[in-house]
Amino acid sequence: MTCAPAPIVFFDIAGPDAAALKQFYGSVFGWVINDALAIDGASTGGVGGTLRADPPEKIIYLGVPDINAALATITQAGGNVEMPRMVIPGVATFALFSDPAGNRMGLVETKA
Repeated sequence: MTCAPAPIVFFDIAGPDAAALKQFYGSVFGWVINDALAIDGASTGGVGGTLRADPPEKIIYLGVPDINAALATITQAGGNVEMPRMVIPGVATFALFSDPAGNRMGLVETKA
């Protein structure tokens, strides 16, 4: 089973010092990053993101119409569910998975 084409719809970058990340990405790449650490998609070429204070990591989020169906396909293909479908009311519905190499990735449920 194959999922429908899934565009990159969001990204997140973590590190131990989120303020330093904000300064770095803002000054080096000209990204517009607000005080809540949200990255304006207009300044990245169309894809919004966020910075967070956590161990270093990058997560790319792919847009899919049905997260549960996508997770089933991912596990059949050798991936693993890292975090099942989660709804944050008024914000997003998302999940995390890892590919066969162990790369963590995200899914965002989009309107079909």
